Amino acid sequence: MKFLIAIAALACAGLAWAAPPWVHATVVRVDTERSRVVLEHERIPRIDMDAMTMPFKVDNSVPLAGFKPGDKVRFTFVERDDHLVIDALERKP
Repeated sequence: MKFLIAIAALACAGLAWAAPPWVHATVVRVDTERSRVVLEHERIPRIDMDAMTMPFKVDNSVPLAGFKPGDKVRFTFVERDDHLVIDALERKP
C-alpha cells in the first residue's frame, strides 16, 4: 500500500513539474481584432529572456475582451512558428 501511495505522489509531482510556469506582466495595449497584446513582462528564465515590453500573439481560444492597459496579469505561452503565443491569460489573483 505504501508503495502505491509513493507511486501516486511521484506521478502527481511529475504533472505539476510539466505545467509551464506563469509569467507576471502588466498590459500595455490590447488589439482584439488582431488577437495581439503588448505586455511589460518579468524575466522569463525558461527561455532566458530578460524583462521587457513586447507584443505577443494570442491564441484564438484566449478571450481578450475586458483586458485593458494597466491590468496586472499572468500568462503562459507556447512557441509556435518562431513566435511566442499566449495560450492562457488571466488577471493576477
